[in-house]
Amino acid sequence: MFLNIFNSGIFQWQFRRQLLVSLSATLITFCHGIALGWLSPMLPKLLSPDDTPLSFHIDVDQASWLGAVISIGGISGNFSFSYVMNRFGRKVSIYALAVPHTCIWFMFYFAQSIEWLYVARVCAGLTGGGMFVVLPIFIGEIADNSIRGRLCSFFTLTMNTGIMVGFVVSSHIPYHVIPCAVVGLPVLYVFLATRFPEPPQQLIRWQREEEAQRSLRFYRRCDGPNVSKEAERAYQKQFDEMRLAIQQQNKDSDNKGLSVGDFFNKRSLKALATGLVLMIANIFTGTFAFINYMSNIFDQVNTQLDPNTNTIIIGAVQILGTLASIYAVDRYGRKLLLIVSCAGSGIGTAAFGVYAFYVEQLEVDLSAFSAWLPVCLMSFIIFIANVGVISVTMVVLVEVLPQRIRAVATSFCLGCLSFFAFTSLKTFPLMMFHLGLAATMWFCAATSALCLFYVVVCLEETKGRSMYD
Repeated sequence: MFLNIFNSGIFQWQFRRQLLVSLSATLITFCHGIALGWLSPMLPKLLSPDDTPLSFHIDVDQASWLGAVISIGGISGNFSFSYVMNRFGRKVSIYALAVPHTCIWFMFYFAQSIEWLYVARVCAGLTGGGMFVVLPIFIGEIADNSIRGRLCSFFTLTMNTGIMVGFVVSSHIPYHVIPCAVVGLPVLYVFLATRFPEPPQQLIRWQREEEAQRSLRFYRRCDGPNVSKEAERAYQKQFDEMRLAIQQQNKDSDNKGLSVGDFFNKRSLKALATGLVLMIANIFTGTFAFINYMSNIFDQVNTQLDPNTNTIIIGAVQILGTLASIYAVDRYGRKLLLIVSCAGSGIGTAAFGVYAFYVEQLEVDLSAFSAWLPVCLMSFIIFIANVGVISVTMVVLVEVLPQRIRAVATSFCLGCLSFFAFTSLKTFPLMMFHLGLAATMWFCAATSALCLFYVVVCLEETKGRSMYD
């Protein structure tokens, strides 16, 4: 029975190239995850004059900026990679993602002052901002409708795996060894990217029809000598539909460029509102800030386990949550997962806030619970968030936006995501310091409740929707 798994779903023979290409393209998200996970265990060391691995240490304000400047790079990455992707194609954008990421590790290795670390985090933001624009669209274009949700979820799975690896190496490997060990991964990523073609949709837009046919045959595995008549008919039907849809789009574009009216109609406004709510849910339910400041959070609630050990446990839970999302997203739909995720995140952060309140304000002796309850609560929050608001957000964003405004609207929503991330990362440590962890967690719970209301009332199911609608 277990072996049958590899003959079904995304592992079916006709989908295996789509799976392998998606995994190759998301190697950069694994690398980016390592850079994200690096911060949480390293931050307490950098804050300590005695434990810092560098020739300097930082204060709380600098720590908040170190967390937040990644979002400045994120905003730049959103718009610059959107331009590169639309001007030069998906493959050039995929290659370009490796450039700022490689710079991260050189900056970390040679850091002589806090400014070097700021620049490294901005480079991380450029990579992350570009990834969120390029990879969901690229995977969405090469994936079959029946498995698109699962393949797009690999974006989050590989990033969460990278975050866990970042937690581990940052906790247990010497500072200057980490860049030397990681810097070869983006080189491998670029090599793998040379092994697959530009998506057929982009080639049709460039009026390179023969190359588009070869590309679609590659992704559908219809390029061998023993292609069945049924597979050939399915390929031809898909190619004809794709060509007609894109030619019509190009004709509409030639006759009439994008106008204000394309954005200010009922369907577009609702899609943009949905995109913004998804961006708010992704950031202000708290998970992104939790990942960056995890060790500090556990330190503040006086857990008996080593904070870095707790952080590594959370990294593993993230992966389990993403795997659950991959299993469920094309079976039960996007809306149900978002409802469960928003509701669970709200309950979890509210409960963690209550625990933090007892620790901070009432000074109750919780030693009987401190070894397991904080990590269990945080594990629940991270798991349930990754089932929906983290993993499914980008899938829904690509599917819900009308095709005519998709590129521009995606960049706008992801620009807002980067701004929200900057706000969250800059204010989260300051809120913990001035308001306390309990109030900070309750703010995240309130945000989850508001997002849950919108998802239940306003969000339409997008499972199986055509990319050309």
